[in-house]
Amino acid sequence: MVDTSRRNFLGMLGAGAAATLAPDVRKGWSSPPDGLDGRGLPHPSQGQLDWQNFELGILYSLDLPVFAPGGWSALRTTMDPRLYNPAKLDMDQWIAASNALGARYAIFTATHFSGFLQWQSDLYPYGLKQAKWRDGKGDLVRDFIESCHRHGIKPGLFLSCIHNVYWKVWGGRVNWGKGGRGQAEFARVCEQMVKELCSRYGPLAEIWFDAGLLTPQEGGPNVLPIVDKYQPNTVFYHSAQRADHRWIGNENGIAGYPCWATMPSPREVEDAYHKGPKGAVAHLLSHGDPDGKSWSPGMVDVPIRDHDWFWVPNHDQKVFPLDRLVEMYYTSVGRNCTFIIGATPDPRGLIPDADFQRYAELGKEIRRRFGEPVSEGRGSGKSVEIVLPRPAGIDHVAAMEEISHGERIREYVIEGLVAGNKWETLSRGLSIGHKRIQRFSPVEVSKVRLRAIRSVAQPMLRKLAVYSVEAS
Repeated sequence: MVDTSRRNFLGMLGAGAAATLAPDVRKGWSSPPDGLDGRGLPHPSQGQLDWQNFELGILYSLDLPVFAPGGWSALRTTMDPRLYNPAKLDMDQWIAASNALGARYAIFTATHFSGFLQWQSDLYPYGLKQAKWRDGKGDLVRDFIESCHRHGIKPGLFLSCIHNVYWKVWGGRVNWGKGGRGQAEFARVCEQMVKELCSRYGPLAEIWFDAGLLTPQEGGPNVLPIVDKYQPNTVFYHSAQRADHRWIGNENGIAGYPCWATMPSPREVEDAYHKGPKGAVAHLLSHGDPDGKSWSPGMVDVPIRDHDWFWVPNHDQKVFPLDRLVEMYYTSVGRNCTFIIGATPDPRGLIPDADFQRYAELGKEIRRRFGEPVSEGRGSGKSVEIVLPRPAGIDHVAAMEEISHGERIREYVIEGLVAGNKWETLSRGLSIGHKRIQRFSPVEVSKVRLRAIRSVAQPMLRKLAVYSVEAS
């Protein structure tokens, strides 16, 4: 979400740059098998591994200001809950957009910066219980999660404890950021919000604290014990204590390259912010740190409508064109990141037609390009080779490391066996991680191999696949 706190770094402990806790105190870690010389490498928890395998997701953003005159221009105003009225809401239509895209997970804004609660809660009188819609008995969180289950999508929830207009909280502190009286009470309310969301609705793929979360030592809520108790396999995003992934540092759909899944320790990151040049922080978010000791892969997020995270009237023309979104796919999923696209349900409670169509077009194009490889294989060692069923023209290669055992390759070359029994260089690179996609001029080959030039342990490739995109 666009927020000024994202533009400074402790807003980025606050924007995903904080690292995860050390592996020995996290659940779900596994040791590499004997003999592979990679025991000291950071690697993902099961929740992080699942999250990276999702690759594509949708963030559904709906909040009370969508229904109010002036919308987000009156962000710091407490609004009348009776304005909330998505009269034609069809949650299955929302989730159909996820399926059309090919997304594997989806996130819903259970409560955003307004503080309006979109589930049945008595924590304070500003939510669906106070709305006329559905006679005050609506529960969008439940509707969302049940629809996800019906349609094979993994659900996650988004909430804000850093800004809450109802409580006059900004930057995580009451009294519009000044702190003081009421701070402890607000922290306890946030803990109860997290408990309700984590305990009532079943497993969550992710719990997303947008713009970050103050730690208990800073006066923030103590939510990690709650999350660990009720959602032990979720992805937690994020605070200075734990960040299971990081924000990539922009909302333009572009990760840097190389892009590593590892990051420094929280202390090193905080020191970089306070003592180092700000450009170094942006570089760290975009590229990661190959020598970092914490697993915190990149998340590339962008709204389907250019810079519109929430619905704005008469903005259909701001839907990104298909070619721009395809390029974002290459510079996110193709660079070892997960790509999440924002959705803007309108006041009817529906995904606008123009947006839905673009999700479907993008999903179709991704499937056209990468649905059927010409050939694929896997293996370990300094060189992994695949043999094509017959010589064929190719123009793309996708490589995936077995990241459950860490990122091992530091530099590589991909070569094709061409006419005359000669190996020709097709592409080169540094990081691979979960997935690296590269394009090159069409060439006819009978074999393809990836050679690791530098690695920190025995290379392990989960997949090496080649495609003929331009000819399909």
